[in-house]
Amino acid sequence: MSREQLHLTVAAIVHFEQKFLLVEEIDKQTGQRVLNQPAGHVEQDEDLLSAVKRELYEETGLRLEPSAWLGISQLKASNGHRYVRLNFIFEPDKLPAHYQPQDSDILALHWYDSHQLSATTLPLRSQLVSDAIAAYRQGVRIPLTLIQPTR
Repeated sequence: MSREQLHLTVAAIVHFEQKFLLVEEIDKQTGQRVLNQPAGHVEQDEDLLSAVKRELYEETGLRLEPSAWLGISQLKASNGHRYVRLNFIFEPDKLPAHYQPQDSDILALHWYDSHQLSATTLPLRSQLVSDAIAAYRQGVRIPLTLIQPTR
């Protein structure tokens, strides 16, 4: 595998009033509408926390601070690329009255509780989405202080 096939990504697991925030987007491989957490690539010279807050804002219009780290997920995708994803938890006390995606690739925002998520007809973008929600439900919380600041 070449370095060009290894991708460092971040994801925001947003939980508010017993619901998870998911974005609806088009999967570039299949052309299908899918659900994903707000997520994306870490840019050159960008630290992890800045990256996840930027992705959250671009894909939802929300400016929030993470409360914890959920861990690292890995995926070998059907395109042969490997994705290493760092998942961050956002648990806001309140949300602004209005917010919307800043990225035109995001078709809609959805808030789903556990039952609604299992009943939706839209597929998840990958197993990483359900794995992150499962880890959150299991109570996984890693302090952000364990991520060393950029020097």
